[in-house]
Amino acid sequence: MTENAQQQPPAPNTELPTQYAPAEVEGALYERWVDKGYFAADAKSEKPPYTIVIPPPNVTGSLHLGHAFQHTLMDALTRRKRMQGFEALWLPGMDHAGIATQNKVEQQLAEEGKSRHDLGREEFVERVWQWKEEYGGKILGQMRRLGDGVDWDRERFTMDEGLSKAVLTIFKKLYDDELIYRAERIINWCPRCLTAISDIEVEYQEDDGELVSIKYGEGDETLVVATTRAETMLGDTAVAVHPDDERYRHLVGKRIKLPLTDRTIPVVADTHVDPEFGTGAVKVTPAHDPNDFAIGQRHGLESITVMDERAVITVHGPFEGLDRFEARSAIVAALRSQGRIVAEKRPYAHSVGHCSRCKTTIEPRLSMQWWVKVGPLAQAAGDAVRDGRVKIHPEDMSKRYFDWVDNMHDWCISRQLWWGHRIPVWYGPDGEVVCVGPDEEPPTGEGWRQDTDVLDTWFSSGLWPFSTLGWPEQTEDLRKFYPTDVLLTGHDIIFFWVARMMMFGLYAMDGEVPFKTIALTGLVRDERGKKMSKSFGNVVDPLDWMDKYGSDAVRFTLARGANPGTDVPIGEDWVQASRNFANKIWNATRFALMNGATIEGPLPDPSQMSATDRWILSRLNKTVAQVDAFYEDFQFAKLSDALFHFAWDEVFDWYVELSKTTFQAGGEGAKVSQRVLGEVLDVTLKLLHPIVPFVTDTLWTTLTGGESVVIADWPKDSGFRDAAAEREIESLQSVITEVRRFRADQGLQPGQRVPARLTLDGTALAPHEAAIRQLLRLQPEGESFSATATLPVAGATVALDLSGTIDVAAERKRLAKDLAAAEKEKAQAQAKLGNEAFLAKAPDNVVDKIRGRLAKADEDIARIQSQLDKLPPA
Repeated sequence: MTENAQQQPPAPNTELPTQYAPAEVEGALYERWVDKGYFAADAKSEKPPYTIVIPPPNVTGSLHLGHAFQHTLMDALTRRKRMQGFEALWLPGMDHAGIATQNKVEQQLAEEGKSRHDLGREEFVERVWQWKEEYGGKILGQMRRLGDGVDWDRERFTMDEGLSKAVLTIFKKLYDDELIYRAERIINWCPRCLTAISDIEVEYQEDDGELVSIKYGEGDETLVVATTRAETMLGDTAVAVHPDDERYRHLVGKRIKLPLTDRTIPVVADTHVDPEFGTGAVKVTPAHDPNDFAIGQRHGLESITVMDERAVITVHGPFEGLDRFEARSAIVAALRSQGRIVAEKRPYAHSVGHCSRCKTTIEPRLSMQWWVKVGPLAQAAGDAVRDGRVKIHPEDMSKRYFDWVDNMHDWCISRQLWWGHRIPVWYGPDGEVVCVGPDEEPPTGEGWRQDTDVLDTWFSSGLWPFSTLGWPEQTEDLRKFYPTDVLLTGHDIIFFWVARMMMFGLYAMDGEVPFKTIALTGLVRDERGKKMSKSFGNVVDPLDWMDKYGSDAVRFTLARGANPGTDVPIGEDWVQASRNFANKIWNATRFALMNGATIEGPLPDPSQMSATDRWILSRLNKTVAQVDAFYEDFQFAKLSDALFHFAWDEVFDWYVELSKTTFQAGGEGAKVSQRVLGEVLDVTLKLLHPIVPFVTDTLWTTLTGGESVVIADWPKDSGFRDAAAEREIESLQSVITEVRRFRADQGLQPGQRVPARLTLDGTALAPHEAAIRQLLRLQPEGESFSATATLPVAGATVALDLSGTIDVAAERKRLAKDLAAAEKEKAQAQAKLGNEAFLAKAPDNVVDKIRGRLAKADEDIARIQSQLDKLPPA
C-alpha cells in the first residue's frame, strides 16, 4: 500500500509541538508550497493531464463562503489527482466585471465631485486600470489563506492582452458567420447604471405597488385594462384580447380612444392573452414590455418610447420631464379626475426586477443592441450532453440544463459602459459597417467611428476554458490541457455561464467540448438552512473563521456538507467541531511518534501481526477503496464523513487505545504494531490531505521525513482484507462498549477501578484480556471477590464486584422510581392510542407523536429492567 519504504526514519517527535496552532503554520507552509513549484503544471510533461479552470471571481470581489466552498472542492480534486500522478493544472484568474468595476470607480470619482464624463473615455478607462492595480484582486490573497493549490504563473484576467485577442477573434468569426447581428429589441435597462443588463444581473423581489383598472374607449366601445405601470400607457399602441373571447369579438379590428392622449389605438386578437385573467383585455406597449413587443411584431404595431435612458417621461404633454414614479401618480390622478379609474388596489404585492448592482428598479426598454443568434450554438450545446460527451453531475440537474439550452432566446451582448471589451465594429460616413479582427487595421478617415458599447462580461468569461490556455494561438498549454476535465460550479449559473461556455467552446474548438464533466454544487446557507444575506444579518466572513479555527477547519466543514447539487448549511459550531478533529489528528500523531511509530521498511507478514493490527489494515484498505469511489462520484460529503469516522472512531479511539497495551508490553509485538501504526497514519494523512492540507502536511513530513505530502503518492487499495480479524475486533468492541455503558449507568467514574472476573476461554477474545482490563479499568478479582453483577457479551462473561463502589439499595430504589415513571408514560400513551374517538379527531402529527412516546417508553422500560437485573440483591 505504501511506497515510502525507502524513506528515512521519522524525525524526532520533539519537532511536533504539544498543541496545533494553525496561525503559526498555514501562511509559511503555503508560501513554501508555492516556492517549491508544487502547483505549477508542465505542458511538456509525459504525465496524463488533469485540468480545472477556476470560475473567475470578480476583480471587485472578496472571498465569501460560496467561494470558499467551491474552491475547497476544486482544490481537493486537483490535489488528489496530483498525488495520483497526473499533471494537474488548476488555473486561476479574475473577471473584469464590467458594471461592478465601473460602479466602484464612478463612486470614487463622485467622492471627488466628478463623473466619468468629466474625464472622458480614455482617461476613465485608465483610471479603472489604476483602481484594478491598487484595489482589485483582493480575493487572490484570500485564496492563498484558504490553501488554493492553483498555478499562479498562469493567472489570467479577462481584460489582459491574450484574452482580449480571443474576444476579438471569436466576435469576428461569429460576425462573419452571421451569428452576431444588430437589432432593436426589448432589453433590461438600468436607469442608474445607464446600460442594458443581462438576466442574471436582475434580482426579483416582492414590492408593494398599485394595480389600477383603467377604462379605454367611449360608450359601447370600451374596454377595461389593469396595470401596475400606469405611466407606460402613454406608449400604448393597441389593446389585445383573445381571439376566442366572445365578449370582445365585436371590437376586434376597431379603434378606440386612448385616454389622456389625442390618439386612437386598435383592438387586436392575440393568443398570448389569457381570457381568464383579469378582464381578459391587456394594454399593449411594444417599446416598454417584452411580451407587448412580441405582440407588436405579430400585428405590425408602432413602438412608441415614452421614457429616456434615465426613466424620465419624454412624450409631449403635462407629464413630460417627470420621473417614471412621479408620472405614475400624476397619470392615475388625471385618469381618476376623468372617471377612467374603475378599480384601485394598493398595496399590491408583485414581483419587480431590480439591478443587482445598484438595486434600482429595472425598466424594459426598446433599444438598438448587438445580439448573438444562439439557435445553432445552443443546439450543439444540448447535443454534447445528450450524446454523452459531457456528463452533468448530479444527473437530475440535466433537465434544468436542457430546459435552458432548448429554449434559449438570442443573447444581448452589448453594454452601454466604458469598462470592458469594446465592440470591434466601425461605422462609416455613408452607412458602412465594418467588423475588425484582432490582426486587422480599423478603417480611418473622416466620419469613421467605433461602436461605443462594450461586450457583456459573460461574453469574455464564456471563452474562459480555452482563452486562458492561449487560444486563438495553438499553444502547448492548449494542446496539453484542453479540454478541461471538470467544471465545478453552482447550479445557479447553469444558464448564464455554463451554457455559454458550452456554446463558445464547441464553436471555437471545432466541436471539442470545453469540459468532460459539469459537477454542480448547491449554495451555502446558514445553520438553519436560510439564505445568507446582509439584510438577514447572517452573512459570515470565512476569513473570520479561518482566523479563529484555522483554514483546515473551515475547509473540512464545507466539504462535509457538500452533497451534489444540494444546498450546504453551515454554522460556527460545526467549524469548531472540525477544529477539534484537526486537534485529534495532531494528538494521535504525537502519540504515535512518542511510541515509535515508523514507516521504515516493508510491512510485516500478516502472520506476525495481532488481530488488532490485521483489523485496522483491513479497515484501512476498505476506506481507501471507499474514498476513491466517492471522489469519482463527486460525493464530497460522504468521503469526508467516511474519513472522519475511520480516523476518529477506528484509528484514534480504538486502534491507538488497543495498541497501548502492546507498546507497554514491548517485544516483537510492539515492533510490529509500531510499523502498522506508522502505515495507518501515513495512509490516513494522505487520504485527508486534499481536504485538510495544512495539518496533514505538517504531520506527514514529521512522521515520514518526506519532503511534502503534496507530492506524495496517493494510497492504493492493496486488496488486503481480513474478515475474521474484523469480526474478532467487533466482538472486543462490543464487550468494551457494553461494560462501559453499564459502568456509566451505575454512576461509576470513568477512572474508578472495579474488581472483575473475565471468562474468555473458548472465545476469540482470550488474547485481549490485558486490553479489556486496561480500557475498562478492571482490576484482578482478588481473594474476597464477590460477583454482584454479571454481563454476558459476545460469548464472553464479565463478572463485576460492585460492593464498596455503589449503594445497591439506593441504586435499586432510584431505578425502581424511573421504571414506574416509564410504565406510567407507557400506560397513558396506550390509553390514548386505544381511544377510537381520540384517533378519529386528532391530527396525524399528534398521533405520530404519541406513538413515538410509546416506543420511547418501551425502550426505557427494557433498559431500566436490564440494569435492575444486573444488580445484586439489596
